Amino acid sequence: MTPPQKRKMLVVDSVGAALSSDDVLCEILIRLPPAEVFRSLLVSKRWLRFICSSGFLQFYLNRWPVSFRLLGFFVSNNLYLKRPKDGQRRPKSEPALPLLPTCKEGDDLSFSGILKQLGYLIDSSNGLLLGGRHPKSYSVWNPITNKHQKLPRPRVYFEELCMAFLVDGYPIEDMCYKVIRAKCECIIDDIKTVSIETYHSKTKTWYYSILTCSSSLALCPWMAGTVVRGVVHWYAAMGNLAIYDAQSDERRIEVIKLPGSNDYEERALGESCDGLVQYGWSNESGMEIWVLKSSDQGISSSNWNLRYRLKFKTMWRRNLRMVATGGCRFDKETQILSFYPKDSDSVYIRSGSEIFIYHRGTETVEPVSYHGRGSSIMWDFSKVVPYFRPCWPHSSACGAT
Repeated sequence: MTPPQKRKMLVVDSVGAALSSDDVLCEILIRLPPAEVFRSLLVSKRWLRFICSSGFLQFYLNRWPVSFRLLGFFVSNNLYLKRPKDGQRRPKSEPALPLLPTCKEGDDLSFSGILKQLGYLIDSSNGLLLGGRHPKSYSVWNPITNKHQKLPRPRVYFEELCMAFLVDGYPIEDMCYKVIRAKCECIIDDIKTVSIETYHSKTKTWYYSILTCSSSLALCPWMAGTVVRGVVHWYAAMGNLAIYDAQSDERRIEVIKLPGSNDYEERALGESCDGLVQYGWSNESGMEIWVLKSSDQGISSSNWNLRYRLKFKTMWRRNLRMVATGGCRFDKETQILSFYPKDSDSVYIRSGSEIFIYHRGTETVEPVSYHGRGSSIMWDFSKVVPYFRPCWPHSSACGAT
């Protein structure tokens, strides 16, 4: 064998030995964007197992943001919440947890029978679904492991309540989550405490505690809080926002005023691409998007900054051709629906029975095709929320998730 051939074989052996090390493989893959990492799944079974492992996933997501896939829209009908025995009941022909799919994956979920086990929709976080029937029955479903966990009954009864769902990381086998139930008071005067009950998946137990506040407050009932970096944000009466850091040892809840006018029809909370709380409200003429920035002095109403203001007439006038090409129609009634996950420039809006996504960067409106369009949704009494699932590969062969 000639010296050049020997050198070539030594190089090949060296590369193979280097790639057999998990540390070296991690250093290579961590520098690749998600699209390239997904292609690397086809290299070998070892690469497949490594990329799908929870350890690499958590390490990779510290550098690269994960993308999300829209599976559809859940419809939560408020008419059936906390109704007396002689009140309006859900017809048997109407599912408790209806999903309007936007893709085949959403179709599969809709017909799988899983949603029937969850009861009514309460909230979703990083793909996990929290469902139940207030005020006693709750359960969580993990889409990656396909496991359905029934929570023990809460210890404390709340006449009216709001909730929050906190998930630590992305859907993996041993992931941790918290479910919080917060008592809602009807009278604001002189009430400066909030009773909560928290369930932790590690301890599998409900814990009761009382949060204190420097001012009087009353949480809005039957709504799910928006969680941004472990901090819960609940709507409160009188146009306020209640903020509770579930990771802090301090049992406190802060209250700040929401920005803009109270003359709105719809509102939404979400997380921006830079990890800040963003708030949007709309009325018949347009919508405003605000972002909450913290400072060394803490969070106050003065920390709200207007991100942009949009007039619906101007928006539709600029996008007449695109909407017509998609075969969609729009009404004079346009409302904000929700934000896209960890996105500062995209927001879902509704016009009649049509759902669109508005992209601020290009000032374009994109119609969202969903199954069941034109169905008899009682928009005035329903909360329509998009259901997203993190786009990350999973391999059952490796036991990683």
